[in-house]
Amino acid sequence: MFKRSTFNLIGGASCAALLLSGCANQLPQRSEHEERIERKLLEHSLQIEVGEPRVLELPQRRVRVHEQKSFEVTAFEVTRRYDRYTPYQPWRELYEIPLGALAVVGGIGANVLNVVLLGSLPDSATKDWISYGFAGLNPAMNVESNGRSQQNLASLEERRQDARTEYSSLPWVERPVRVKAGEQTFEMLTDRNGILRLNLLDSPFAEQDATRISTLLLSVEDDQGSARADASLMVSRTLRGKLQEAHDLIYDDLEDDDVAQWVHRVKRLSELGLEEEASELEQSLIELTRNDPELQQLFLKALTQDAGRLVAAPGND
Repeated sequence: MFKRSTFNLIGGASCAALLLSGCANQLPQRSEHEERIERKLLEHSLQIEVGEPRVLELPQRRVRVHEQKSFEVTAFEVTRRYDRYTPYQPWRELYEIPLGALAVVGGIGANVLNVVLLGSLPDSATKDWISYGFAGLNPAMNVESNGRSQQNLASLEERRQDARTEYSSLPWVERPVRVKAGEQTFEMLTDRNGILRLNLLDSPFAEQDATRISTLLLSVEDDQGSARADASLMVSRTLRGKLQEAHDLIYDDLEDDDVAQWVHRVKRLSELGLEEEASELEQSLIELTRNDPELQQLFLKALTQDAGRLVAAPGND
């Protein structure tokens, strides 16, 4: 007798637990499709273009630096399938059971009417009402609800579609370049176009003994150390002989000199074959005399007569 009561108690508890936990109402499976692109780096290199000739005869040179990469690009079609269900909530049975009874009655009535109308009623009235009704009458299951449905990933499939090789060549924009000149090593930056502007008459080279700079060694390396490039430029003996004199002509104090000495500086730079530097000094002196029109005109006249240079008179604001 005691065992029978115990079994009845366990059975009743199990039924009650089943009733409270309920069952999830399974919904149609949902699929998602997308394309995934996978890029695999095949080769990474850096290139320094020092230009021609490889021996510097002039103090300025524009050096281009490029970063080159090749990738294997693979396209995959990805399909994800999800199992969807409506989770069980016992309190919803308070309204689902009465609504389910109404839906069953309505569905039966719709099927009877559908016979009279020769099957012209839609399935949503003849079948869906009855399905909804029986799900609502089931105390261990809620009716289907897309609004509060949940899902679990059931499967994931990837199908390879296409593979190709892509190449890129980009400038080394505002990145460091190490330059070794003589015994000193400097770190310089490229500009927004990946160009490094070398000028042996400008900092940091101007502070060195120019006669000791016979070779410029350039090197670049990416942050991860996976790519590196080196290049060199020779400095001709003729240029080394000009650099110290040219430096003095450009950087010695200008304001203490008279017009004749200014003209001599410009003319001498031109005679040394440093025409770009001569033009830059000429423009600096014109700007220096901007607020003294009389002195400026005197300087321009001397440039034309004594140095044989053709200079357009600037407009004064």
